[in-house]
Amino acid sequence: MISPSTEQPPSTAETLDKIVLLLSQLLPSSLSIKSFSSRWQVIRSKLATLKSLLAEISESPRWSDNSLLPTLLPSLLSTLQRVDILCRQCSDASFTPGKLLMQSDLDMAAGWLSKQIHHLDLLCRSGVLRQSTAIVLSHPSSASTKEDLVLFIRDLFTRLQIGGGEFKKKALESLVQLLSGDEKLAGVVAKEGRIGYLINLLDLNADPVICEQAVLAVSMLVSSSNQARKCVFEEGGLGPLLRVIDSGSMTMKENAALAVECLTSDPENAWAVSAYGGVPVLTELCKSGSVLAQIHGVGAIRNVCTNEDVRIALADEGAIPVLLQLMVSGKELAQEKAANCVATLASSGEYYRDLLLKEKGLYRLLNVLQESAASETVEHVLRAIHSLSACEQTSRRLSSSTALVVQLSELIKHGTMMLQYISASLLANLSISEGNKRAIAGCMGSLVKLMQSAKPDGLQEVATNALVSLLTVKSSRKDIVRDEKSVMLLTQMLDPKSDLVSKKFPVAVVTAVMAGGSKGCRKRLMAAGVHAHLQRLTEMEVPGARKALQRLSGNRLKKIFTRTWLE
Repeated sequence: MISPSTEQPPSTAETLDKIVLLLSQLLPSSLSIKSFSSRWQVIRSKLATLKSLLAEISESPRWSDNSLLPTLLPSLLSTLQRVDILCRQCSDASFTPGKLLMQSDLDMAAGWLSKQIHHLDLLCRSGVLRQSTAIVLSHPSSASTKEDLVLFIRDLFTRLQIGGGEFKKKALESLVQLLSGDEKLAGVVAKEGRIGYLINLLDLNADPVICEQAVLAVSMLVSSSNQARKCVFEEGGLGPLLRVIDSGSMTMKENAALAVECLTSDPENAWAVSAYGGVPVLTELCKSGSVLAQIHGVGAIRNVCTNEDVRIALADEGAIPVLLQLMVSGKELAQEKAANCVATLASSGEYYRDLLLKEKGLYRLLNVLQESAASETVEHVLRAIHSLSACEQTSRRLSSSTALVVQLSELIKHGTMMLQYISASLLANLSISEGNKRAIAGCMGSLVKLMQSAKPDGLQEVATNALVSLLTVKSSRKDIVRDEKSVMLLTQMLDPKSDLVSKKFPVAVVTAVMAGGSKGCRKRLMAAGVHAHLQRLTEMEVPGARKALQRLSGNRLKKIFTRTWLE
């Protein structure tokens, strides 16, 4: 039995020869066509462009080795064969097709030619046909030159644009591998690659494997480079990423949420989240997403909630209870980001403060404050509580909370500089009972130290105000003058030769210490040299210095006695 012969497919060179031959026949043949002349003029122009591009390809030294051409050229040959049939039909006077049908066929042929011209033009402009390294997707090594790297990246993006499904998958795998090996390459990819082609692959209706790899590649790009973030945003990447978060698999949601969080780290991009309808999408992700998806989702909300339009959308979409719940029960990083959002909302006006209070926001904030050990989370929680204290009812509740007052004292003594600042500010604003003031007198030494800190701005003032508030209690005034270190620091701050601290702050403290006219307090301050400094500050007309000097020296009593004797 004789086995049937198997016909070998033509080589790439043979296919190109057939295309060139067919083009050489079509170009003159189409000139003689009288019917549908305007459409044939368009087609003839595209045929001429194809001839020029194919000539450029054939002149490239390694064109036959390129792995994309065996896919592109047969498709082009098939299109030209269809154009040849149309050319013969329109040249045959006896052929009478329907006019609308022929118009449609010619328009479709022109569209096919445009697409294939675009692909070939892209291949020519990428430069991959002129280099041997473009034959296969071999990763650049550490010894590769910048030119090799640029060529490799251009080759990848060429395959993403004009390759078939398998080409796209392999190109995406190579891109992910490239970015995994060195995050610094993200900027080079953004500069040399056509990011718009990558964004086009974020299509949930396309091959899910390709879409998932594209989302991963985009997330790696924007998480590694400012230039890549800018490029992806400008190419319209935010909208497709939000659609992936809305409808993609959980893995895709996680990577897309990371990408959105990175894109929104630029405050100028915040408006776009609201414009693309992203607030409800991110809110739902924070409610029902995986742990990782929630972390990135709430991170994106944190980035954009400084925008008023976004804050309005958050309120309208019911995001506030979601954020509060995540702040209480989420993982540590999600808690911190959610607390940041809540702090921003609380500082944005009475409307948002009322919404937070209606959702038991104060109760939840106080719980997190007691339970969290993460300084950044505690900082955001304190900021939110501080903003909510603007409400009179809330301020009264906070003032009566011994647990809060004691914790503020501990943070003043042992917290970071920013925690000390917020705690002192909150302490100064509350109307604390004398019993609670006595209970936290131990933080007065720390407040004196904070009065010397130039940074952050305003710390000296809030530390002074908090200290003056505590000194309204008689026992606290005695305690502070017994603390030799605090007295020494106050004396140093009062020294006219020192300019580290505005003199009005230590002057206010001395005035508060001497409010009761205690002889013991007067004696200790006099011994420390405070009197001499106040005399000099009075001569310099420092605000409050004269009053402090009078209280310290007992001049008020002397003046009263002198006035009575003269009368």
